[in-house]
Amino acid sequence: MGFQQGLSGLNAAAKNLDVIGNNISNTSTVGFKASRAEFQDLYAAALNGAGVGQIGIGVTLGSVAQQFTQGNISTTENPLDLAVNGPGFFQMSDGVNPTTYTRNGQFKINREGFIVNNDGLKLLGYPADGTGVIQPGIAAPLQLPTAGIAPQRTNDIKLEFNVDSRVPITLPAAGGVILNDPTTYNNATSLAVYDTKGQDTALTLYFQKASVDATTGDTTWNVYATANGTPVTVDSAGNGITLDANGNPQQPWTSIVFPRNGGNPTTPAGLLNLDIPVSVNSQGAPALDIPGIQVDLLGANENASPFAVTNLLQDGYAPGQLSGILVESNGIVTARYSNGQSKPAGQIEMASFRNPQGLQPLGGNVWARTFASGDAVLGTPAVGNFGKLQSGALEDSNTDLTLELVNMVTAQRIYQANAQTIRTQDQILQTIVQLR
Repeated sequence: MGFQQGLSGLNAAAKNLDVIGNNISNTSTVGFKASRAEFQDLYAAALNGAGVGQIGIGVTLGSVAQQFTQGNISTTENPLDLAVNGPGFFQMSDGVNPTTYTRNGQFKINREGFIVNNDGLKLLGYPADGTGVIQPGIAAPLQLPTAGIAPQRTNDIKLEFNVDSRVPITLPAAGGVILNDPTTYNNATSLAVYDTKGQDTALTLYFQKASVDATTGDTTWNVYATANGTPVTVDSAGNGITLDANGNPQQPWTSIVFPRNGGNPTTPAGLLNLDIPVSVNSQGAPALDIPGIQVDLLGANENASPFAVTNLLQDGYAPGQLSGILVESNGIVTARYSNGQSKPAGQIEMASFRNPQGLQPLGGNVWARTFASGDAVLGTPAVGNFGKLQSGALEDSNTDLTLELVNMVTAQRIYQANAQTIRTQDQILQTIVQLR
């Protein structure tokens, strides 16, 4: 007669309650994966093997297995909160110890610009070069640029618009077209272009319906241009306009010829060259000249509808400072700047394991690789078997609180039952001792 079975049952039930209690205590822990106690029965070893009537000697804890099921995803207001929807782990490093792995996406920016977790571990990924091109290779701590983005001068302009075929011909005033007189042109539009310092220049284009060919029905529109109010003069190729004694343009910068049936122009047939002269901007500061801008007017058309600009693009911009970041579903970290520009600052690298239950929990919401887990398989989010990232969201603990409370009641009853077997054994032993 022994107490082994009951004692092992008490021990197993106590450990089960420990596992359940740990799951319940981490119900609100982001990225937490619940565990379950897995038990094994015990039999005494015999030299010649066990008989068919052998009685077990109790139970033992075989394993505490983590359950890597997907947790619910809750949205937040923090763009640095990241949730993994699907397989994969974030990789974290302190630069000294081996890489650790986590599902907790509560990240922050430290004073050096690195993306870190609450313990200061740095998020690993691929850096980007100065032009925003991702550099795949060995993952390194992701660091946001501390400097702003340099300005870019305007090199190309693309303008798509419709001029109204129903408007009358507008004749220029004596001595040239006076651009500040709205009776000398039909329509106008403006855009900002930028010099090499990123200073903006207000480029205004004026459209004047000049003539309609009586034979072909083709319509000619003249286009005049000013930069911060200064008329655009002859370009380096000798094209463009000249000025009269009063500084008023006598020739258009270019002319656009539309065919009889409207649609896109027949002239010009290609890109135009535009040289912006030195001028004074709205703040009274001198703006540099911008030579050699390529202008695309091939998307213009003339139809019986009001004047409208449908697309206006130019590739220059002013300098800007870092104003925020955005993490895409594929892990690309995009830096956003105060001038409206953005460019990639890096890409998060993910890790997965053939046997994630073999990972060793280290606390602090991180795991370490073990022989049982196998080596990490590396890749980027939303590619292959890796899940997508969701910015401004967090993965909740996958603890099922209702289930854990039921399991806790069951474990309590099992503990009580095993205690009762020990009491019964004790009563039987007392009976035997009292025999004479």
